[in-house]
Amino acid sequence: QVQLVESGGGLAQAGGSLRLSCAASGRTSSIYAMGWFRQAPGKEREPVASIAWSGTYTFYANSVKGRFTISRDNAKNTVYLQMNSLKDEDTAVYYCALRTRVGAGAYQYASSYDYWGQGTQVTVSS
Repeated sequence: QVQLVESGGGLAQAGGSLRLSCAASGRTSSIYAMGWFRQAPGKEREPVASIAWSGTYTFYANSVKGRFTISRDNAKNTVYLQMNSLKDEDTAVYYCALRTRVGAGAYQYASSYDYWGQGTQVTVSS
């Protein structure tokens, strides 16, 4: 069993920055990758970014490339999402996800992840 707790959400102005964090506890030895998804009202959950727990692989949605940076601290079992140059369309609930399986699927698919956090609200205003 793994538990994920997100933090760092809140209100930001357009063009501003926020930094999200997600700490995993429990069976953390099984971490293969962690990622961030988001869901805006009336829209489906969409991938934002993900990172392998070893090696160099990262994934970014086209909508956030050049603005968001995902990073990890393996010793702390924590993943971060640095969000810069925020736009109104970044407003959503952001969910942290953890993947345990090597061959579970593509990193950008929600079905590839086994555990989810409760979500943290990010609101961007003009």
